[in-house]
Order: sequence, then C-alpha cells, then structure tokens
Amino acid sequence: MSGNMGMEALIPIVNKLQDAFTQLGVHMQLDLPQIAVVGGQSAGKSSVLENFVGRDFLPRGSGIVTRRPLILQLINHPNEYGEFLHKKGEKFTSFDEIRREIETDTDRVTGQNKGISNLPINLRVYSPNVLNLTLIDLPGLTKVPIGDQPADIEMQIRNMIMTYITKDSCLILAVSPANSDLANSDALKLAKDADPDGIRTIGVITKLDLMDDGTDARDVLENKLLPLRRGYVGVVNRSQKDIEGRKDIKAAIAAERKFFLAHPAYRHVADRMGTPYLQRVLNQQLTNHIRETLPSLRDKLQKQLLAMEKEVEQYKHFRPDDPSIKTKAMLQMIQQLQNDFERAIEGSGSTLINTNELSGGARINRLFHERFPYEIVRMEFDEKELRREIAFAIRNIHGIRVGLFTPDMAFDAIVKGQISRLKEPSLKCVDLVVQELTNVVRNCTLKMSRYPRLQEETERIITTHIREREQMVKENILLLNDCELAYMNTNHEDFIGFANAQQTSENTAKSGRKLGNQVIRKGYMSISNLGFMKGGSRDYWFVLTSESLSWFKDEEERDKKYMLMLDGLKIKDIEQGFMSRRHVFALYNPDQKNVYKDYKELQLGVETQDDMDSWKASFLRAGVYPEKVSDSTNGEEGAAEGSTSMDPQLERQVETIRNLVDSYMKIVTKTTRDLVPKTIMHLMINNTKDFIMGELLAHLYASGDQNAMMEESPEEARKREEMLRMYHACKEALKIIGDVSMATVSTPMPPPVKDDWLSTGQESPRIGQSGPPSPGGNMRRAPPPAVSRAPPPVPGGGRPAPAIPSRPTPAPPSRQGNPGGALPPPLVPSRPGGGTGGAGGFGGSGAAQRVQQAAVNAAAGAAVNAATNELFSSFGFKK
Repeated sequence: MSGNMGMEALIPIVNKLQDAFTQLGVHMQLDLPQIAVVGGQSAGKSSVLENFVGRDFLPRGSGIVTRRPLILQLINHPNEYGEFLHKKGEKFTSFDEIRREIETDTDRVTGQNKGISNLPINLRVYSPNVLNLTLIDLPGLTKVPIGDQPADIEMQIRNMIMTYITKDSCLILAVSPANSDLANSDALKLAKDADPDGIRTIGVITKLDLMDDGTDARDVLENKLLPLRRGYVGVVNRSQKDIEGRKDIKAAIAAERKFFLAHPAYRHVADRMGTPYLQRVLNQQLTNHIRETLPSLRDKLQKQLLAMEKEVEQYKHFRPDDPSIKTKAMLQMIQQLQNDFERAIEGSGSTLINTNELSGGARINRLFHERFPYEIVRMEFDEKELRREIAFAIRNIHGIRVGLFTPDMAFDAIVKGQISRLKEPSLKCVDLVVQELTNVVRNCTLKMSRYPRLQEETERIITTHIREREQMVKENILLLNDCELAYMNTNHEDFIGFANAQQTSENTAKSGRKLGNQVIRKGYMSISNLGFMKGGSRDYWFVLTSESLSWFKDEEERDKKYMLMLDGLKIKDIEQGFMSRRHVFALYNPDQKNVYKDYKELQLGVETQDDMDSWKASFLRAGVYPEKVSDSTNGEEGAAEGSTSMDPQLERQVETIRNLVDSYMKIVTKTTRDLVPKTIMHLMINNTKDFIMGELLAHLYASGDQNAMMEESPEEARKREEMLRMYHACKEALKIIGDVSMATVSTPMPPPVKDDWLSTGQESPRIGQSGPPSPGGNMRRAPPPAVSRAPPPVPGGGRPAPAIPSRPTPAPPSRQGNPGGALPPPLVPSRPGGGTGGAGGFGGSGAAQRVQQAAVNAAAGAAVNAATNELFSSFGFKK
C-alpha cells in the first residue's frame, strides 16, 4: 500500500514518539484527525479518498455507488492486509477482494436496487506504509429517490453525513465537480453547517478536464470566486474508462500533472493542484496536529522528570555493598520509625494525617472512653439478677433464724462478686489495646520494605516487647482488682451509708441519668426493620438527648419524622444479615410493649463497627443499658420469682443492700474506669515508646549480622533499575520531542475569508461562465483612491509650505472625447485565449492596453516631480 510519500515520511516520527513513550510506560494519545469526503453523487469522493491512500479498493460506477458509510481505519503494521468487522479473523490480502466484499456486504444490507443504509462498513487496513488514521467515505447527496430509496432520501443522507463531520477531530473534504454550480454545492453547504469557521474544511474541485471549451475554474482555484478559508485544490481523477482499463494510480497522477502544466489557465498554479498537493495539504494537517500535541506531552514528561529527580539523585551513586551506606540507611530508618510511632500515638498536624478512618492513638482513645465503659456497664447492670442474689445472700446469712437487722455480710458478699466481674472487661481492654498497638508498629515498619530482613526483625523485636509488657499490665490490673476486693472502704466520702440507704427509694438509683434534656449525639443511621416502601432503605438524621431519640429527614432538622422517649428502653445487638453490610443494634422494651408504631423494637443500622460502639456508648450516657442474657436455669427460678412476693421486712432489707451495693459499685467502677487506662498507658504504651527510642537499635545490633540484615530486596533493586531506566527514557523522550519539533514545520491557520455566500442562498455563476464578479474576483485592482497628505510644518520664515498634491485619479471615459485633459481609464487585460465570453473578462487588444497604461504612469510621474520641486523651493533648496 504505497502512493502517499508524505504519510510515509510521518511514520518514522510517530514511531519514534511511540517507542519513547512505550519505554516510559506512558500512554501517548496522538488521536490523529479523521478525514471525511462529502459531496453530491458521482462527484468523485471515493476517487479522492483512494488517491490519498494510494491504492484501488473502493467500488466505482455511475449513479449512487457508495450506499453505506465506509469507516476505513488505517493501522501501521509490519504486514499488509485488510479485515472487516463483520468478518472478524478473516484476512483479505488482495484489494480486489476487499472491493468485492464491500459491494457484497452493501447489497446484503441495502439490497441491489439502490437502497441506502446508515449502518457503516468497518474496514481495517494494516500496512507498514500508513499512519493510524480514520478515513470516512460517505454516500453522495441525492434529491430524487430511485429504486428502493425512501421518499426522504435527501434528509436521511444529510443526517447521516452530519453525524460524522460535526466532530471537532474530523477534516472535511468538500468535493464539488467543476462542471456544476459551486454556490449551490451541497458539499460546501454541509461543511458550512458543520464547520462555520471553516477551520476544518478544504475544498476539492474535481472533473476539471470535463469542463466546456472556453471555460475554466481559475478564479475558484485561486480562491477569488466563492472563497474558503483553506482554499481549494483541483484534482483530475481517473475516468470510468481508465478504471475499467485498470489504469494505475501512478500513471493517473502523471497524467493529472501533465494536464495542469499544459492548460493555460492552470499552469501558473500547477504546483498547488493535483492529488500529490492534496496529499501534502492533508499530511501537513496531520503534522500540525502532532506538533499541537507535543507541548502537553512535553509538560507531562517534564513534571515526571522533576518528580524523579530527587530519588534518582541518590540512586546515581548507589553501591549496594558499601557498609557505610547500609549503616546510614539503618539509622535513618530507625529514626523514621521513632518519629512515625510517636506521631501515630500522640497525634500530629502533619499533612499525611489519615482523613478516612481513626488510627493509632485516636483508636486507643476510643477504646478507653467508649468501648471500655460500655463493656463495664454491660457486665454490671442486671437488676433482676442482682436482687435475686441479694435475697439469697440475706436468707443464707440468717439461716434458720429470723433476721431482725440487715446483715452487712450480705453487702460484702454481693459487692465482692460485682468487683470480681470487672476483671473481664478490664483484661479485654488490654487485649484490644495490644492489637491496636501491634497494628501501629506494623504500619510504621512498612517504610522498611526496602530491607525486608530489617523490617521483619524490627517488627519482631517490638512485638515481643509489647507482649512482655502485656503480661505485666494484666498482672497489675488484676492486682488493682484484688486491692478493691481486699478492703471495703465504707467510709468513702461518696458512699451513702446504711442510714441513707434505708431512706432511698428504688428510683433514686436511676436519677443519675437525668441530665436535663441535653443533646448527647447527632448523626445518620438507618431504620433496618422498616420495609423499603416505608423509608427503611434510606438514612435519617438522629438526635439523641438524655430523654428522647428523634430523627429527621436531614441534618437541617426541619422535617421531624418521630420522637421516641427513652424511659424503660434497653439496647441489644442484632446479628448481621448474610447480605447486609451494616452493623445493627436495637432499642426495645423489656415489657414487650411496642416501641415504634406497631414494632416491638427499633433496629438501627450504621456503616462501621466503630460507629456502632460510639452510638451504644452514647445511649449509656442517656441511661439506656444493654440487655443481660441470664444463664440461671438451675431450678432456682421459683425462688427468684418468689422474691417479688417476699415478706415486707426481707423486701426492705434487699432494697437497703441494693442501694448500698449500687453506691459502692459506682465508686469502684469510677476508680476502675480511671485506673485501667492509666495503667495501660504507663506500663505498655509509654514504655514501648521509650523502648523504641532508646533500646531498639541496640537489640538490632545484638540480633545478628547487620550486613545480612541490610540486604536489599529484589523488588527494591528492580525498582531502582526501573527508576533509572524511566529517568533516562524520559530524558530521551524529551530529546525526541525536541528533534520532532525541529524536523517538522507547522503552518499557521489561514485568516478568515468572507464566505457569507454560503449562507445567503443567492444565485452565483457557474464555474467558468460569465456573470457579475464576486468580491475578490479575477479583475485587476483599480488604482488606489486619492490620499490627501497634510502639509509639512511651517518653516522659520512663517510662509506655509504648499500641500503635496495627490496622484490624479483617472476620470471615467466620455463619449465626447477627452475634455479637460482627463486621462482615459486603464483597461484590464483579458485572460489568455479568452474573449468577451471569459469569466468576468473585458475585450481589447494587449498593445492598446500597454499604451494606455504607459500614459497613466507618465502623467502620474510628472505630477509627483512638479510637487517635489515646489516643496524644495519653499525651503530655499535647489534641486
């Protein structure tokens, strides 16, 4: 596939760019423009497209031959063959076969009776002699339907063409035959609608060899008559006889060249005519497009080069076996680890802060102040179970005797049992903190991945230390619990004592949650047990106060949906569904009353486990406590139930002990909530931080061979080599872009022209026929109008200088001769070989015109000389 040498010259340039960017791993998208041919039937569109490619492959004939859009994708490839989208995998190596397949597939879709279809034929042509381009051969415009064509054939073809040529990346070749009325050219009208500024439109005039004798298209080709911004290119295509006689494209181009050189009207513009020139114009547009993409590619490369500069600088002189470099790297990484660990625990205002989720110290803080208090309350509060235990304790202490006084031993027994139950949430808090601390260490050592053995050893040493401290922390927490069990300090200032306990009613214990109706928490949750049609699938804005839970449509809190009072409610976890991503908990009434409308419980869903823990801790502050699953099924239920109908004296004793236990456990719980986080902080977190700061390096040196520990990972070695390769490839690509910029020339956009003739719809002369000249037509320009010049400044003598007379303008000729000595107007010489019938020409012999022109020039020269002599005289100079 050859014949377009300009395109072949562009291929090495594009290939060099592609190769440079492929080495970089950067996607280079040149997006070369599409080229579409537009015109009437039998205007020669397919021939123009074939000539640009340089091979015969399109169906030819009279009438409407192109009846479906042909999208031809040219793809640069070492082998030459064609492939149709409707016949994937089948390769066509003969262009005659490609033509026959186009005809066959056209008939298959549109029939054999001149029908049309907007279903395109997609053809890919692979060749080493083409650029990656898309060419579009479109059906010609027709006005009268024939055969199987629909009545609105003109509108259908117009809409089909517009879908392709309205794209900004499409160059439009507006093909018009020379033997038709150009002002009524359908191709130019369509191009004007799709490209009002004329930036993408190139006019192509075909069939110049078929014009009537004595006519020519010189004014059009010189862009004087009916001008376009990018002008016109004339071409001479092969005739149907030449095609049927298998005339070669190269021979046709040679004949075309001979035609332009031999024709008297075109020989002076022969270098700007013909298929080779049209190829050069289109190839120059491709070159312009490539050059326009180079600045953005250069900017992208320069940014990438700058980003790599710092990292490459340390790689340039890097020697993996140098022990000093290894020692320096180890010290830098340990120092980095120390800083990262401290920032993760203590918090930081760094720009690298995590904005997606809680991490490090923030998560530990949540464990201390939300999760741990919730676990304590969950273990502590079960009113029914506690009263049953108190009743059993009092009865067992009295034994067979009837007790007159409330036994203090019952208080000791119940309180010790309650204090012992605080061990579980305290130890669980330690486990959660250890887990979080281990995650912090793992994240901090990720930056050591360049040296995997160092990373592994560092993580092992720190994790081992944390486990050792974990054991010590648990022992101290158990010691705190044992201390609480060892001595009941009933003289504590916050303890109510026996006298006050007997006077305190049952509801006094609950008054602690009455905080006034203050807002505790706000946020989005969904109601999981509502149906889809009732709004269960969406999130609502919830507002939790100390007395109620309200929810609104959104955070503006205008459209209130409901307000739920919290009195008597409890909270429980709901097992997560198989397909559900949300964490769900529920509010319910232990007395099996409806909570919300007809629902026994209100199920609330949140996105994460952290959100659920935080909401449950907030409900604790509002006095909504979790359920307690009772496991007492040992046959004592009768006694437990009987406790509600016990004798009044025992009931008063149970109430007294209950108030005493509640008062004392508030003191113990408060102490535990305060001391457990402090113990963990002192014995584990701060100690681990001190260990990393002061002892980690010594443990690393004592653990083994430092050279082996500082062996670089294969991934890091590959990364370093890749970085250096990318750096050099980036520099090479910048050099290639510079070379391409130097090797190619960009042509500026032609200035706008007055092309309102396309939109006025007025009748215009047919190419080569006489008629009124259009603006910028083929007439010689008239002499310029007279320009008056201002007189020079007054010289010292005070006498004004005379005005310089303007060049005399010839008066129009008179039938009465030449009165007043007026000069006759110059005659514009006629076109060679033309008479009065030429396009806009005037009659007269060439000799008479030359005599008249000489007279005009002589008169103008004399007038200028006279004015100059007078000016010199006024200043006192002699010439």
